[in-house]
Amino acid sequence: MALATLSISEETAATDWRVISNEFEETSPTAVLRWAIEEFSPDVAFATGFGAEGCVLVSMLSAISPATRIFCLDTDLLFPETYALRDQLEARYGVRFERRATSLSLCDQAAQYGERLWEHEPDLCCRLRKVEPLREMLKGLRAWVTGIRRDQSPARAGTGLVERDDKFDLIKINPLAAWSAHDVWNYIAKHDVPYNTLHDRGYPSIGCVPCTTPVQLGETSRAGRWRGTGKSECGIHEGG
Repeated sequence: MALATLSISEETAATDWRVISNEFEETSPTAVLRWAIEEFSPDVAFATGFGAEGCVLVSMLSAISPATRIFCLDTDLLFPETYALRDQLEARYGVRFERRATSLSLCDQAAQYGERLWEHEPDLCCRLRKVEPLREMLKGLRAWVTGIRRDQSPARAGTGLVERDDKFDLIKINPLAAWSAHDVWNYIAKHDVPYNTLHDRGYPSIGCVPCTTPVQLGETSRAGRWRGTGKSECGIHEGG
């Protein structure tokens, strides 16, 4: 694989990142992770919301590079099961999650923008509690790792394994982009990876408590997110 000739010095050239991404299409997620760490460390971090994909990547990272920084975005509205999973993953893999959150308390948010902002302006709520804290978290980094997959939604169908993230002005690594949900759950079963127990209760995609509902038979995996609003993304993985 002729990756050594495509160094970080070429990161401003989008075509180079597409070439690298294409080179990885027939390799494993661990190969992508190893390359990302070798290429960008120590200026690379993994950000997770503790979905099934995130749990898989925590497992992989703990074996490849346990010292790699792992961030978690805390909106102060996560499920109790999500916080319990965080603690379980830390105990299992010996990693430490760096918590990132807005300085805007829920009470102050209600005072400034009205009660239950997520109901009448969900995009603004996501920007305040997720997108802007992530932007602060990524400052000073050259790359970040995510758990998104192409088959999660039409908006993610074109996701590369390695791509330029213009929204946050750095390189975005998506080791599981080519994996299916079946691949993810096979890995979890094979390696006994801890996961959110809400997945066993009809929640294939889990976010904040007020904006996440169970999915019914025949619905897409993200149908339970922001139900009834027409919204399908929090803004983190959308263009700038």
